[in-house]
Amino acid sequence: MFVEQINAKGGILGRKVEFVLLDDQSLPANARTLYERLVTADKVDLLMGPYGTSSIIAAMGVAARFKKVLVQSSLGDPSLAPYPLQFPSLPIGAEPQLADTEVVLDAYASLPTPPKTIAFVTSKFPSALTIAKGGQQVAEKRGIKSVLDLEYEFGTKDFGAIANRIKAADPDLLWSGAIGMEAVQLLDAMSRIDYQPRNQFYLFPAPGPTAAHPKANSLTSLTWFEEHEPFLTYHGAQEFVSAYDSKAKAAGFPYPRAEYQAAVEYAAWQILAAAAEGAGKLDDAAMAAWLRSNTVETVVGPRTFDGKFNAGKPSTKLKQVQGKDWVTVWPADFRPAGKEFPAP
Repeated sequence: MFVEQINAKGGILGRKVEFVLLDDQSLPANARTLYERLVTADKVDLLMGPYGTSSIIAAMGVAARFKKVLVQSSLGDPSLAPYPLQFPSLPIGAEPQLADTEVVLDAYASLPTPPKTIAFVTSKFPSALTIAKGGQQVAEKRGIKSVLDLEYEFGTKDFGAIANRIKAADPDLLWSGAIGMEAVQLLDAMSRIDYQPRNQFYLFPAPGPTAAHPKANSLTSLTWFEEHEPFLTYHGAQEFVSAYDSKAKAAGFPYPRAEYQAAVEYAAWQILAAAAEGAGKLDDAAMAAWLRSNTVETVVGPRTFDGKFNAGKPSTKLKQVQGKDWVTVWPADFRPAGKEFPAP
């Protein structure tokens, strides 16, 4: 989508962009091989990172060997990216394992009855597990009692026993490190035993299916972009949302609305293009130097790449399911007019 738009405007440095897309099948070994091919055989000018922490790390090894800039959008643990020529579009900061749960607990602390107990139930998916461990530290420092610490294998389908453990613990706040459809599966399992957490947070749920679940209303998750003000004031956001929604509806997506995963991928392209235009040439060292000393305006807001891991400052927010839609609720100045937290 971004490539179509930028080519319609003349491309990058006056050259049309040819988008080469290869399928790594979500296997890091495949990602490594394909990125080597892109650099050595196809001799591409620019690299864009793959999706997912493990594949990004594999691609980063290739980028480091050939001293190529690698912009990426979904590395969940910045400490795994010491390579100085990698640049994240997702503004999670250098320590998301702490910052993410700080945002969550800041939001819930604003409620008339803040949670006093918390249950941590998480996938062993590396980034989710790291954030859960950090979250436990944050909760402990705030004096919130942990009544359950439960880890399960990534790919778990049967959440029946897990739901029973949560019900028995009965926390004021369920902190779930769910990935994708795990959130829906856990909601189903709790529904079958007639249990609804008083407050519930899910780390990386599938946005559409989760929002549509009959038991999802008022649950929360992290966000960096939603399809409402003030996000729509960010650079390129209106154009991005219009194009994304149109294509998503045409493709028959069940949730044809722009959200942060699509936005940070789009922002990655904005960053890559800005680096080339800013440097004035397709030179990786010059592009990296330009990114370190400049601010890039993106659909997820202004991005800088100072500090550890080129991470810049975090701009993590909390969203809530309200009437089968995601609405940003924290910080309060990112809440749309007329919306409240919690949902009435």
